[in-house]
Amino acid sequence: MDVFNVISLLGGLAMFLYGMRLMGDSLKENSSGTLKKAMSKVTNNPLKAFVLGVLVTALIQSSTATIVITAGLVGAGILTLHQSLGIIVGANVGTTVTGQIIRLLDINSSGSSVLRFFQPSTLAPIALIIGIVLIMGSFFKNARSVGNIAVGFGILFSGLLNMTGAVNSLSQSGVIETLFTGLGDNPFLGYLTGAGVAFTLQSSSAAVGILQAFSATGLLTFKSIYSVIVGIYLGDCVTTAIVISIGSKAEARRVGIVNILFNLGKSALVLLVVTIVHKLGLLNKLWDSTVNSGIIANTNTVFNLGCALTLLPLMTVFEKLSRKIVKDKPAKESKYKAVTDALNPVFFNTPALALQSCYKTLLAIFAAARTNIEKSFHLLNEYDPAVHKEILSEEDEIDRLTDRVSRYMVEFLPHLQIENHVAILNQYYKVTSEFERLGDHAVNIAAYASTMKKNNTAFSPAAVSELAVLESALVQILNETEQTFKKRDVDAAARIEPLVQVSADLITVLRRNHLKRMSTGECNAYADTTFTDLMVEFHRIADVCSNVGIATMVRVHPELADHEHLYFERLHAGGDESFDALYSRAHQQYFSLLGKPEAAEEEEPKTEEQPAPPEQPAAAPQPS
Repeated sequence: MDVFNVISLLGGLAMFLYGMRLMGDSLKENSSGTLKKAMSKVTNNPLKAFVLGVLVTALIQSSTATIVITAGLVGAGILTLHQSLGIIVGANVGTTVTGQIIRLLDINSSGSSVLRFFQPSTLAPIALIIGIVLIMGSFFKNARSVGNIAVGFGILFSGLLNMTGAVNSLSQSGVIETLFTGLGDNPFLGYLTGAGVAFTLQSSSAAVGILQAFSATGLLTFKSIYSVIVGIYLGDCVTTAIVISIGSKAEARRVGIVNILFNLGKSALVLLVVTIVHKLGLLNKLWDSTVNSGIIANTNTVFNLGCALTLLPLMTVFEKLSRKIVKDKPAKESKYKAVTDALNPVFFNTPALALQSCYKTLLAIFAAARTNIEKSFHLLNEYDPAVHKEILSEEDEIDRLTDRVSRYMVEFLPHLQIENHVAILNQYYKVTSEFERLGDHAVNIAAYASTMKKNNTAFSPAAVSELAVLESALVQILNETEQTFKKRDVDAAARIEPLVQVSADLITVLRRNHLKRMSTGECNAYADTTFTDLMVEFHRIADVCSNVGIATMVRVHPELADHEHLYFERLHAGGDESFDALYSRAHQQYFSLLGKPEAAEEEEPKTEEQPAPPEQPAAAPQPS
């Protein structure tokens, strides 16, 4: 045995594993949206779930990835554990597709030039050529990702060819024959070997692929490899369970336990049936015969498919056992627990799921902040300490959600490869701090209401009436902001700016009217500071909503990114017919509610007094 043959074998293994990883990751990146839609629509029909598990695993070339994604969906509450059962079984069958692809090693091209194109020695360079052309050329939107898939395919088969050449050289030393003869005489040892290899490589497809490469020596027999194949099932599912259990809730961990129980049942069933059939003399012809790559692939497929059909009706038993093994921990749960549970790192390799989790969390933050703002408005009219306490409690939840989703997005960014996904995450990161700031303004307004109550001061009826008009304008701005972010609605974003300008005009008039009432003694002097502070808070609420509108406009129109504020400053300066029409309509609507026609007449033109520029959005996260 030559040490250089061992090095060549290990180098081929490295290429094989990297090619499989590159191809699988690229497939997941490009199909993440489809996976999310398909897997989130699973019903209680186990057959449909089974078929879905087969298709998804065949697509992304990894049963581990499929089951980890499923566990994430279960942990997020999108799927129930019961709905995941069929997917788990299907994933174990779908992983056999890789072996069927690798069996192309057995194609005999003699006498046929067409078949030669399907040999790995020809497919590998063709795939590599296509891949590098797509990566370097960028002919279409996802050309780089498709190119990575092709390159991964080429590297995978190049690694297989390298391993095949190395084991053919090693076969002359007699080591392989001795090793697999020993496994054939001791099925239990073969079982442990398969489990150990799969656990180390963290992939059943890779373990079976290595076995197929070794079959090129012509020294492997059915009796020496069937127990190894069965052992591979256990090693792979243990790895999957460990990945799932890290930082997951109980329901998600049960997915890993169900997978282990299923594979233990599968192992016992296969070993029992093979032993019985062999004792009956039905495997005599196959038992000592040499196996090739195709026979190994077919054996793997038959074992998995047969066990799936046999054990699928028993999966509810495994579900019950998993609940006894992994028990729920009694704890007081936040009402946003389902939202934060969806921020699961297992979704990083499936960007559509991770982005959807961020989106839902941001909607929850905005809804909580908006509710707090509206509650704080009511406190100005009628202070209630219980409501004030609710606002503070909700603000704590907003802060926790903000910290959680911010960390999640920073950790998620390095996993993104598609520009559109990066653009979406940038927008989400920018609006995160804006939504959190809305909650801060609500807390400040509530604090001013509390101070007025303690000091036994109140605004005059005229001031209260005018504040109600300004508050209604801010509520309308919040409505448009919600529509803008929720639907990525550029029309709603365009309606924010005119309303922000009108709110600034209202604040100018309210301040002037307040000073007049102060001079005549109509307004309480002790309330003056609070009124001024409130105008600042109201102005900043409008600015936050303006920033959200800007972030949405930049996402839809990336060309605005470098001069977004200049663009909106030009709108405020006049000259845009659409903006001016919306501004005039909103101006007429809200100034007519003031009840003093002269207020609108006295208001200075919007081009002479501009509001303070909106606060700058937060910077996008940068990978470390």
